[in-house]
Amino acid sequence: MPTQATFPTTLHPLAGRTVLQIIPDLDAGGAERTTVDVAAALAAVGARALVASEGGRLVGELQAKGGVWVPFPAGTKNPAAMALNVGRLARICRQEGVGIVHARSRAPAWVALGASRRLRLPFVTTFHGSYSGRSPVKLLYNSVMARGDVVIANSHFTADAIRSLHPQAAGDRVRVIHRGTDLSAFSPGQVAPARVEAVRRAWGVAPHERVVLLAARLTGWKGHRVLIEAAAILRRQGLGDVAVVLAGDSQGRTGTVREVDAMVASHHLGGVVRRVGHCTDMPAAFRAASVVTVPSTEPEAFGRSAVEAQALGTPVVVSDLGAVPETVLAPPEAPAAERTGWRVPAGDAEALAAAIAEALQLGASAREALARRARRHVEQNFSLERMIADTLDVYAGLLGGPVDGTTSAG
Repeated sequence: MPTQATFPTTLHPLAGRTVLQIIPDLDAGGAERTTVDVAAALAAVGARALVASEGGRLVGELQAKGGVWVPFPAGTKNPAAMALNVGRLARICRQEGVGIVHARSRAPAWVALGASRRLRLPFVTTFHGSYSGRSPVKLLYNSVMARGDVVIANSHFTADAIRSLHPQAAGDRVRVIHRGTDLSAFSPGQVAPARVEAVRRAWGVAPHERVVLLAARLTGWKGHRVLIEAAAILRRQGLGDVAVVLAGDSQGRTGTVREVDAMVASHHLGGVVRRVGHCTDMPAAFRAASVVTVPSTEPEAFGRSAVEAQALGTPVVVSDLGAVPETVLAPPEAPAAERTGWRVPAGDAEALAAAIAEALQLGASAREALARRARRHVEQNFSLERMIADTLDVYAGLLGGPVDGTTSAG
């Protein structure tokens, strides 16, 4: 389990204040993990950290780290239910003395916007994705995330998309805060060999097999099809002793599961590609891999897997679109000597296969040098401490005075 970052509590401007985050649920995902991390940091500085959600597997960790779970039907997209939820959330905020409301998803953001404006509370949003729908209805629905008094973007790519699609999010209201990685948990020295072996056994990987890992939910744009095609290419080229592991929930997408399984069968990769479901020990999973892939076919708003794998020193091969250039250094933007991974054109199975093969063929010294560069890159740009400090700074700034000249902290 990730460790809780520690922060000094003496005279912290948020001590004694209450911040409510709202998110549909607390299951696996970058937004959910960030919610728990921020709640833990708030508790560490003496603030009250409420999280309104429908629950999930991270509730226990939230509570263990000092956060307070507020059961709330935050996932509903029914307009009538959302209208009722505005009053319900406003009552919770009033009763709990909430000073800031922070929404991390669109449907609950509409509820949070209504409640925060009713109570004249500062309203913060975080774009965990770029929400690129361009129809008038979709743009209106997405626009709630651009209506925060501060709008947090998880990458410069996301920030540019916000400004392009939602001109009302102008000036300095958009602030880039990269997703933070817990470098104490995602550290080679903290992952015991027994944990790595346990993961490999669970995956059915033989001791001599090298793992090429894709850790992502089974959805069309995460690149599972491209990786399967690349695996077929590598097999035809004679690259053996490789296990391609697809780790992630299907989340009810039975059609995608059937398609992936059919592709594996049609390429005769039944002994090579393994679909293993959700993994609860991602540091060990990344450590167990010889290469981690993020072959997305649509832009990633951040790319957490690539950052966490780099923190552990595992070579990464990613699609060259979206926010990836911010997380993985590679030619031509960076000299080959500064490479922290490989970037390939999205949807190009040949290029993906070539990069995987190159990464697998690294010598010991080259692999160690790559690992050091990658770890240093993550430490300098994507640490949990940096994300927390920047987020708490947003909260403190909003509680320190008027918001947009019209509202003040509760």
